[in-house]
Amino acid sequence: MNLNVKIKRLHPLVTLPSYATDSAAGMDLHAAIDAPVEIPPHTRVRIPCGFAIAPERNDVAALIFARSGLAHKKGLAPSNCVGVVDADYRGEVMVSVFNQSDEMYFMQPDERFAQMVFVPVYAAVMTACDTLDETERGAGGFGSTGN
Repeated sequence: MNLNVKIKRLHPLVTLPSYATDSAAGMDLHAAIDAPVEIPPHTRVRIPCGFAIAPERNDVAALIFARSGLAHKKGLAPSNCVGVVDADYRGEVMVSVFNQSDEMYFMQPDERFAQMVFVPVYAAVMTACDTLDETERGAGGFGSTGN
């Protein structure tokens, strides 16, 4: 399935998002910064991506995830775990990055540091009720199915 997305470059030298392989789910995002940015241990820093987007449909969202290698090796991941870019947002895509490690990290200009995945979005229609259908699990949560 393909989704047409308009993209507007906001930083003259930004590398636009792209898929690293034909089967990749996420597009790599690059840091649109002019000089290295210090990310101290246990600190959040907002990193601009240098572009804005407009998906052709409003029933999709772009989700921003960590790049697995950077998260595992250096402890860098989006500070809110998963960022959400709504279909009607037209500002610059930015990622709040959290350094979970005990070491200083220096984000480099044009560094691949996150990934963006487009997903469908369902608008829920909530209906008030007095009872819910019974299930085998019931109200069990937080380890109720084992661990």
